[in-house]
Amino acid sequence: MSVPVLTPSSNLSKVILPITGTPGNVNDSSNPLPFGFYMQGPDAAAFASGAADQVSFVYKKLGGDVLDIELTQYNVYAAYEEAVLEYSYLVNIHQAKNSLNNLLGSTTASFNEDGQIVEGDTLSGSNREMALPRYTFDYTRRVAEGIASEAGAGGGLTYYTASFIPTSSQQDYDLQEIVSSSIVNGELSLDSGDTVGNNKIIIRNMYYKTPRSMWRFFAYYGGLNVIGNLSTYGQYADDSTFEVVPTWQNKLQAMMYEDSIYTRTSHYSYEIINNKLRLYPTPSDYSSPDRFYFRFTVKKDATEEYSDRQNGSRGVNNMNNLPFQNIPYASINSIGKQWIRRFALALCKEMLGQIRGKMGNAVPLPGGNITLNAPSLLSEAAKEMGDLRTELKTVLDELTYEKLLTKDANMTKTTADTLSKVPVPLFVG
Repeated sequence: MSVPVLTPSSNLSKVILPITGTPGNVNDSSNPLPFGFYMQGPDAAAFASGAADQVSFVYKKLGGDVLDIELTQYNVYAAYEEAVLEYSYLVNIHQAKNSLNNLLGSTTASFNEDGQIVEGDTLSGSNREMALPRYTFDYTRRVAEGIASEAGAGGGLTYYTASFIPTSSQQDYDLQEIVSSSIVNGELSLDSGDTVGNNKIIIRNMYYKTPRSMWRFFAYYGGLNVIGNLSTYGQYADDSTFEVVPTWQNKLQAMMYEDSIYTRTSHYSYEIINNKLRLYPTPSDYSSPDRFYFRFTVKKDATEEYSDRQNGSRGVNNMNNLPFQNIPYASINSIGKQWIRRFALALCKEMLGQIRGKMGNAVPLPGGNITLNAPSLLSEAAKEMGDLRTELKTVLDELTYEKLLTKDANMTKTTADTLSKVPVPLFVG
């Protein structure tokens, strides 16, 4: 049987990767990029040139001058865009590890479909992903403020004071009801914007006012009447006279006098259970103070935002809403751009492997078959992309701020050890 003579209309593949790309075609309206993010703004020209050069790189690396490559220039442009976005993703993950502890609670933003901050937002154009955050203790401070609030030693809570007049022979008082009874139209608005409605108040301490014992010690009818040398002369001494008895002794005596009153004179004590106050002893018309006071705070949900944002509960709470955009193409240096070229090449291998895989392992032709290399292209692409991701992550992990501080500490220690071996010359005068 004779071999038939074929007369094809064309002896070229329908799709052949050209030897180079064209910057003007990178985001062609008839075949645009999947996202087209880097074709907007000041990065457009540089990105288009880089994407066009990638076509030449892929053409040479895959042997386009020896065997046709069944890719279009637009496939390479899309791979290049994906490689840049992948690089931006991995670097932003690294930066998130570095700065999340310092940015928790700080202002965040809204993002569009490209991951960019929405225009009009207060953070628009700020490029937080390119900033080096100051090393602060903001998150630690917020934790400490919560502890300090419970300890009554500061913190971010607003303390309020209320009081009530005791009733003779009544031992129990509902402090929550006392505060709630002051509600006007169902809500009591406090100075800081806190409201007491169904919100539970937290009693911090109880007290009542008595005559100042220190005043009694130093005043005219206090018994001693003088503060100098505890004699009649001390009260008339001028500033140029020095007394043998030091001032701190007088202060200690006054404190002892005050402690004596509180220790030897009966005072009220109390217990609070679920904001129900019980006084000991039971107040009477003759001996109880005119008014009892208590300090309290308003219980809030942990996620409720304070009016001055001092707790930052509506700000950054995790990596997902850090105000990070895609890294500007112009801010990626030669190190990053070479990684992008290699990753885009691996993506092109993957696409070419998928295309050739659709044709089957062998293409029948007169006189024999042509075996395609789809499996090897796909396996090589997967390995190369995995290796590139691992390589970048490993390098970035070595460059975290924590690791850099450790390196600085080791370098300082090594330098100090070296200098300690240097002989110190003796000075001869």
